[in-house]
Formats: sequence, C-alpha cells, structure tokens
Amino acid sequence: FNGNTILTSDGSGNLTTQEIMYPTFYAYLSSNQSISHASYTKVQFDTELFDTDNAYDNSSNYRFTVPSSKAGKYLIHGQVMMTSSTDFDKVNVAIYVNGSLVSFARTSNFNQNSQSVSNIRSLSAGDYVEIYIYHQQGGSQNIEGSNQACHFYMCRIGS
Repeated sequence: FNGNTILTSDGSGNLTTQEIMYPTFYAYLSSNQSISHASYTKVQFDTELFDTDNAYDNSSNYRFTVPSSKAGKYLIHGQVMMTSSTDFDKVNVAIYVNGSLVSFARTSNFNQNSQSVSNIRSLSAGDYVEIYIYHQQGGSQNIEGSNQACHFYMCRIGS
C-alpha cells in the first residue's frame, strides 16, 4: 500500500486491511486579505487545523506540494467569502496546479458572499496546488479571514 494500513474486523473474527489515504490537510485564512481588481490573486491560507505530512506551506508559498511516494488521485476544495455583500459582476475561485489554472467556479451577478471550487486530479510527487480568486468589482476588495469563510483542503483518495 502507498498509505498506512489498519486492520478492521467484521465482528466475527474476520480481519481485513484497509488503506488510509494520506496525506491530507485543512487550512484557512485567519484575517482579511485584500485582493486586486481584474487579476487572479493567490489566497494566503495561513492557519492549519491539521496537515498529516507537513505538505502544506502556510507561511510563504501557501500551497500544498505532493510528497515523494504520495502520487495519486486527490480531492481538492477551496472556498472564499467576500467581506462585502455588494453585488459583484464576476467572482472566480480557481485551482492552480504547478502554476497553471486547471479548474474554476464562476459566479456572474454575484449577490452571495461565498464561492467554492472542487475537483479531483491525478497528481505526481512534487506537483503543487494553490487557490486563487478573481473579481471585477472596481478596486481592491477583501476576502474574509475565518475558518468558516475561507478554507482550503485536500485529501488523497486513491493511488
């Protein structure tokens, strides 16, 4: 197995092994972050709730890097919330892999405060994943810093 294994029992003494799919992490934005108008801005998720393999950098690059021997399929999720309830012309939340846009969620006539994006990707050791946000509401805007509002998590779901 590529992950750790555990033994499980069906209650009748029959044991089976199951693979625990690591790594996994959960990070969030701890304080408001200003984002530029009409350009993609990396969200700086700076606080970790957990990080099983120390694979998420929460202090400088704000990205997850696949550890060696941990290639596989990963569930990726990012959510952001604007601090203003203004009707935004457009808000995109995007997943970047190795510096390139691979998936995004777009809302036109954005009259909610939050937007999220999820995807499943096959990743190789050394690949890195980041979350970006884009808006077209004149001037810089803020995204809300809190665990409930802005978060980023990933978990390996298969080899």
